[in-house]
Formats: sequence, C-alpha cells, structure tokens
Amino acid sequence: MNTHSIRRRAPRFELNGDALCIDFVNTLDDRPSEQPKELLNSYIDLARFAEDTGILELSHVDELMKRSQMDPEGAQRVLRAAIELREAMYAIFHAIMKKETVPTMALAQLNACAQDAAQHVRLVATNRHFEWRFDYSSSFDAILWPIARSAADLLASDQLKFVRACGSKTCQWLFLDTSKNHRRRWCDMDVCGNRAKARRFYARKKKR
Repeated sequence: MNTHSIRRRAPRFELNGDALCIDFVNTLDDRPSEQPKELLNSYIDLARFAEDTGILELSHVDELMKRSQMDPEGAQRVLRAAIELREAMYAIFHAIMKKETVPTMALAQLNACAQDAAQHVRLVATNRHFEWRFDYSSSFDAILWPIARSAADLLASDQLKFVRACGSKTCQWLFLDTSKNHRRRWCDMDVCGNRAKARRFYARKKKR
C-alpha cells in the first residue's frame, strides 16, 4: 500500500464549488462583508488546499511545506501570486455572471498563469487511454498550475453559463451548478440553504 495516499490531516477547506478553480476563489470567506476572512494566510495554507483538493500527492505537499520553512521569501512570493490569481479569477467569473465586460488585466493575469502551467503538462498513457498530467517539480508554483488550468478549461467550456453565486447575501460563494435542472441556489444546502429556510419560517411565524 502506498502510504502517501492515506490522509494524515483533517480537511481544512470546504470544497463545494464543484470545480477546482471555484473552490480556490472561495478561499476568501465572507467576501460581501466589510471584513472578509482570508483563508490563505501562509504558504502552509496554500499547501493544505492542494492536499484537500488532491491536486498534489501528500509526499509532495510535505516537501513543499518543508521547503517553505527554508525559503520563506520564495514561499511568500508565490502566496502573493496565488492570491492575485484568485482575485483575477473572481473578477472574471463575477463579470460573466453580471453580464459585464471581463476586466482586461484579470484575463491577462489568468492567461499568463495558464501559459506557465502549459509548460509543465504532458500526455501520459494509462490503461489504454491518455490523460494530461502535470510534471511536478519542487517549485512553489506547482500548486498554481492545475488551478489556472481548471479556470481556463471552465471558461472555454459549455459549463461556464452554470457558474453561480450563493443565494445568501452574506455568503456569495461561487459554485458550478451541476444539478439536473440547474436551479441550485446555495453553495451548501446544509448551511446557507437551511439558514434561509429558517429565516423564512420565522418570518412567516412572526407575520402570523
């Protein structure tokens, strides 16, 4: 058994966006509030996101965590780049949902990251078919490659029209509506959906 495939840490991030790039956008919590909650406060947090989403093997996550302690400036540089990429992706998806013009700088930033990612991907033959795999190195940037690729693939797909924002005004997390009738309203029915149901219930009760 490959011990690197066994999770050693409890998940840190809520992953209900149904797309890697959207889950990454949601690493800024309480976005509509005056004090949004940053979930990526260190490179370790970024590495943990890679672990929770499965985009890196646990052994690679551990290696990057160790290297971030030895080269904190390099790790911090990539963390800043990751947050800039996240905000560029949010600006793009937000503009599309609002039917507004996509910000040129945001799209240019995503393009640059996607082009960098393309230099590290290769075709691999597995079980009579082929798939794209990233040729990971010890680079801090490795975490950003599949995220940028995910955003580019979603933007160029017929699924783009199903990107939604949570119906809760205090949440506004993004998600890809993969429901059968494409009428999903909440990022998580058990959280935001139930809160909305409770508010409606108490409003009706108070009115009566």
